[in-house]
Amino acid sequence: MTVLDGAAGAGTGRVRPVSVAVIGTGAIGQDLVAKVHRSALLTCDLVAGRNPGSAGLRHAAALGSPTSADGIDAVLGAPRAFDVVFDATSAMAHAEHWRLLEPLGALVIDMTPSRIGQMVVPTVTGLQPPAVRNVNLISCGGQASVPIAHALAQRFDVEYIEVVSTVASTIAGRATRLNLDEYVTTTQHAVTSFSGVGDTKAVLNISPAVPPAPFRTAVHAIAPGADAEGVRAVVAAAAERVRAAQPGYRAVACSVNGDRITVSLEVVADSEVLPPYAGNLDIINSAAVMVAEQHAVRLSAAARTGAGR
Repeated sequence: MTVLDGAAGAGTGRVRPVSVAVIGTGAIGQDLVAKVHRSALLTCDLVAGRNPGSAGLRHAAALGSPTSADGIDAVLGAPRAFDVVFDATSAMAHAEHWRLLEPLGALVIDMTPSRIGQMVVPTVTGLQPPAVRNVNLISCGGQASVPIAHALAQRFDVEYIEVVSTVASTIAGRATRLNLDEYVTTTQHAVTSFSGVGDTKAVLNISPAVPPAPFRTAVHAIAPGADAEGVRAVVAAAAERVRAAQPGYRAVACSVNGDRITVSLEVVADSEVLPPYAGNLDIINSAAVMVAEQHAVRLSAAARTGAGR
């Protein structure tokens, strides 16, 4: 799988787009395909679902991507291996998908709360490609809250963290509803792992409000001795790092009352296919594309090194 654009690529370090497959044709899969098409480093060579009449397959075909209703079998039976496979199905399905995909050598980016792969939050873990071939994006609440939880715990003596996310019911698909327990467990695990705080809690609310409200996440923390000015500075800096990659992310409020900290976050989607209130899908897809693009850069660097030997 050559990723440099011939001699010109070898001389300039220009990266040829790497081959990508997307499994899953729900709302998250549709937005993911749109973001892959916007990327100069990725090319969408297959979108696989199960329903031949799904809107997701029609959307992918309209963008020029090959499509299949054979699900994971289409990926396994492809004539050429893919560099990256995005799994936008469900936590239960991902366990079987990973078993089947592991021998193929692709980077598998897990969009489900399965807790199987290495957890990644780009503004916390950095943009260097992971050393493993199964990357887990945790959850939308994890992508929104972990940067703030991590930043607070780095600066202050945090004793407790609670994360409460609210998504619109119209954008919470079947897989999300089936994975509610996994969502909560995985988000809590990520907050604990990245903050180092042992006492944590995660909550997900699915709101039926009309009109649908934007995706919101509240981070509550107990940190004795934390000063309000210091907390606001830490939160502002962490939010700015996330906003560099996800422009719709912002901290709308930050308060300190004694030892209690409350940070209110809101994410507005920047997408051709998602409504503005679907920031939950936008933030996790943006993170996934960043990971895939870094993998493309790594493949290019490896190809240059090999060419120079």
